[in-house]
Amino acid sequence: MSGKTPDQTSKKPTSLGVYDKPRRPAITEIEVVAIALSAVWLLGAVIFFAVMPSDDGTGGVGLLVTMLAIFMPVAMIWVAATAARASRVMREESQRLQAAIDAIRHAYVTQQQRSVVTSEPSVARKLDEIAEATRKTESALATFSTTRRGTVRPVAAPLGEAATDQGSLALGTPADELGEPLTTDDFIRALNFPETAEDSVGFAALRRALRDRKAAQLIQASQDVLTLLSQDGIYMDDLRPDLSRPEIWRQFAQGVRGRVIAPLGGVRDRSSLALTAGRMKQDPIFRDAAHHFLRLFDRMISDFAENASDAEITALSDTRTARAFMLLGRVAGTFD
Repeated sequence: MSGKTPDQTSKKPTSLGVYDKPRRPAITEIEVVAIALSAVWLLGAVIFFAVMPSDDGTGGVGLLVTMLAIFMPVAMIWVAATAARASRVMREESQRLQAAIDAIRHAYVTQQQRSVVTSEPSVARKLDEIAEATRKTESALATFSTTRRGTVRPVAAPLGEAATDQGSLALGTPADELGEPLTTDDFIRALNFPETAEDSVGFAALRRALRDRKAAQLIQASQDVLTLLSQDGIYMDDLRPDLSRPEIWRQFAQGVRGRVIAPLGGVRDRSSLALTAGRMKQDPIFRDAAHHFLRLFDRMISDFAENASDAEITALSDTRTARAFMLLGRVAGTFD
């Protein structure tokens, strides 16, 4: 013989863990207390009626009252016992439900982290393509600059020609000052990023925008936050924020805060807001990237709104970068 009772041998762990229905004993301390109280009451009633002198004139009504007096308290005791047991069962079920919810949440977070490591979101791939195109452009510019430096005339050239060449290759001149200034249309298109890998117009605008130092800083910051948001499945193309009027953007650019500029936080997607708020609290890298992006966008809109038309402000507010600003700004309380 193994020395184990049938109950002991039948209890085996299952794979469900907290999802298993607990096995409760048929008789708990609640029933034991109810039985004891019922026994005490019945014993007291028997003793009482045994010592009390009998009255033959009571009849059937007296017998009915006697039975009620004996068994009514017993019934009340068991009603209270049943209610106490039901309350205990509800507390246990509530604890099981909470444990199940915690396990599901933990499994979801683990799955999200694994999916981030094993798979690359489409936005991340698109931004990598943009970065690759940017590197190719910078390499081409570096090659062009080297070629220009290699065409300087020798010392034996006439003085006038040498002076002319030196004037066209003045040292210390920033690259963005040598090229054409960035147009508003190219800037807006660059903030929206290319639609597809075949969007040649979008890539051309992005390359021109990256030659501008301030625009390049904002585009890089926007790329960082878009990549981080995509790790939680948040994509700007899925958001449909309420677009604000250009005058509200102008008031925000002039430093107005509070209820007046609250419509700028037009993102209504609750899941995106909740995931972004949770990431903002728990991930310091994401929080730093978001605040850096918000500062650069705030600085940009202050300069942009001075000379931009209402149509240009409306076009800017519909870019992916502006949508990220609305989402992060609402989570960070920028529009409060």
